[in-house]
Amino acid sequence: MTDTTMPASAPRGDAITPALFAVAIFTSASLVFTVQPMAAKLILPMLGGSPSVWNASMVFFQTALLVGYAYAHLMQRIRSLKAQAAIHLVLLLGAALFLPLHVSGALGEPDPARPTIWLLTTLALSIGAPFAILSATAPLLQAWYARVRAGHADGQNPYVLYAASNLGSFLALLAYPALIEPLTTLSGQRLGWSSGYGLFVLMILALAVMVWRRRIQNQPEPAPLAVSPPIPWREKGILVLLAAAPSSLMLGVTAHLSTDVASAPFLWVAPLALYLLTFVIAFQNRPWLSLPTTLLLQAAFGVLVVSLVGLNTGEWLFLLLAHLTAFFFTALMCHQRLAARRPAPDRLTEFFLLLSLGGVVGGAFNALLAPTLFNGVWEYPLVVVLVGLARPWGEGTLSRRDILILVIGMAVAAAPPIILEFMRYNPGFRDMVGEQSRLMMVQLILGGAAICAFLVRDRAVLFTIIIAVITLSAHHVGRGYDWSLTERSFFGVMRVAVTRDDGMGGDVHVLMHGTTLHGAQARAPGFACGPTMYYAPSTPLGQAAMRIQNRGPSAKIGVVGQGSGAMAAYKRAEDQMTFFEIDPMVDRVSRDPKWFTYISNCADGPVRTVLGDARLTMAKETPGTYDLLIIDAFSSDAVPTHLLTVEAIQGYLRLLKPTGVVVLHLSNRNLEITLPSVAAARRLGAADLHQIYIEQPNAPEMAEASTEALAISPTAEGLADFKADGRWRKLAPTEVRPWTDDYVNLFGALVRSMRGGA
Repeated sequence: MTDTTMPASAPRGDAITPALFAVAIFTSASLVFTVQPMAAKLILPMLGGSPSVWNASMVFFQTALLVGYAYAHLMQRIRSLKAQAAIHLVLLLGAALFLPLHVSGALGEPDPARPTIWLLTTLALSIGAPFAILSATAPLLQAWYARVRAGHADGQNPYVLYAASNLGSFLALLAYPALIEPLTTLSGQRLGWSSGYGLFVLMILALAVMVWRRRIQNQPEPAPLAVSPPIPWREKGILVLLAAAPSSLMLGVTAHLSTDVASAPFLWVAPLALYLLTFVIAFQNRPWLSLPTTLLLQAAFGVLVVSLVGLNTGEWLFLLLAHLTAFFFTALMCHQRLAARRPAPDRLTEFFLLLSLGGVVGGAFNALLAPTLFNGVWEYPLVVVLVGLARPWGEGTLSRRDILILVIGMAVAAAPPIILEFMRYNPGFRDMVGEQSRLMMVQLILGGAAICAFLVRDRAVLFTIIIAVITLSAHHVGRGYDWSLTERSFFGVMRVAVTRDDGMGGDVHVLMHGTTLHGAQARAPGFACGPTMYYAPSTPLGQAAMRIQNRGPSAKIGVVGQGSGAMAAYKRAEDQMTFFEIDPMVDRVSRDPKWFTYISNCADGPVRTVLGDARLTMAKETPGTYDLLIIDAFSSDAVPTHLLTVEAIQGYLRLLKPTGVVVLHLSNRNLEITLPSVAAARRLGAADLHQIYIEQPNAPEMAEASTEALAISPTAEGLADFKADGRWRKLAPTEVRPWTDDYVNLFGALVRSMRGGA
């Protein structure tokens, strides 16, 4: 008999105990991280498809993870392993009462003025209990493992099982956009996950039975581990900050990338999967990458990204890879530093509790605090810079070389804004250097500053100072306009600038949402009430408005997405016009004559605005009463996909008169969304016509914009006059699967776009 060690002649069955623990932890992690994109996708349509849905959802998941880890930590106060297992099984069964997985309707529809509170509360009511109890499984089973395997070599490092946990999470996240989302409906996903939870409960029950059978000879319980010294408060603070930085960067890079493409699982999971992969590497016994190698690569890619973060080169795929690579090595650096500071096994649950707390701190900073502190998305570049302080600080006093490199790096990094300001006041020189040449010049100069930062990469403070100046310089150069107004809400960043277009009489106010121009209005009286950009009379949207108005003296028009309010310029005295807008900030700015006057001065008569997600608010409108619906909602460059599904289009058709028309505005840079929309219309038996309008090269810069649109009507008669106009054409039959509320494949839309729409 022995106290804490397993005899060398332990029963043969005990050899499979490590594998059983690893499989159980792997399975729980897979369930935890499969449900995250699934739940966010379920709730996304109720909040307008905003990219902020994922960030706010991650705050909930991280908080629930913290609750689970705190529970696992508190369980260690119970000396009996058997009692711990019994309590955990009871709680797993209790959480199963919240299944099958669904979005709770207890709070009703979201309030557009306070969407975050609604989102967090709804997630808590929907999946809070099963998610939290599943989250506790990994640290809890690792603590059990350390006791069961005390005296064995693997028992001295139960942290290795953390790698198994994150490997399960990583593979689950990769499987979601690659297999689960394209091949199964949301209903199938919900039922499949609920069934997986049930199987996991049975697995834990079987594991508990086997652990009890394999207890040490003549000893009822594996002995508690020896108590190590407490973790100092300063060390706790360092652990929390090292965990917070990758968490913040994960959300920052996700928002940065999804703003220009779409709020979709395949973009959500890529940073999260890389985040988890860094845990797998960092907590291995023999990591694939050593810390010195990681530090070298993090410095190289870090300086690359800070020189690009404020610039829009147009090379979306290159930027995607650059940002994700820099994020990967930065997260790996922080997590390897965490792994190097891990305490003795008896402090395991406390260690993971601190890591979880850091995750919540980082996520809450991005999703909850930053939107109230900053009027732009500054949290991502800010943390990219500050994480440089996690690098080695160096030893001894600074050398003359270090100080010289610092001075040169700062001077070179600050040069581009100074040069561009000089060009601003010297038009001849500016015209001599074209826009592309200016961008290349800026990138070369910032590249030189980046080399200086790389040379002092082992002096964290110097490195951080140089990349801070590079970041400020890149943002100054890449800002585009001198913004007169910048506001931020849950639904994005909206900015208004004044630019000059002599072809439109002088000053023009432009509206930018995220990185995409969404409207413009000339201020000169002779031009002020002329719709511009996508809404000009020459574009498909303008054509549709005038064609419907030509049918009679009055028309009832609905527009999803208010923007600058440009469509209000078409409103005649006899017409009724309603905007369906989710963001109160957009409604306020578009109605403020200081910025735009389409609604206040150009519309003949009042224009109604209904706040809330269009799918929810339009369902309350009287059926069969609209002559024209224009679906023009965007979140930056991304069209919310729930507005293009079979059910959505069916809802639009329900509101139309027999010859009414709905026009879907489909212009975007990165997704092929026309074919799923055509397929959805044809599944419903509706008539459809398509048009791509190319802006005229001799038109004033802000007068019009290239536009792609699809016109749909309940009857062929509804599109007869559109068909007579040769610009509207019927697309060939398509084999692309229509999107539904139960099935959307955005990854396929991205692939088709990269292939040229095939």
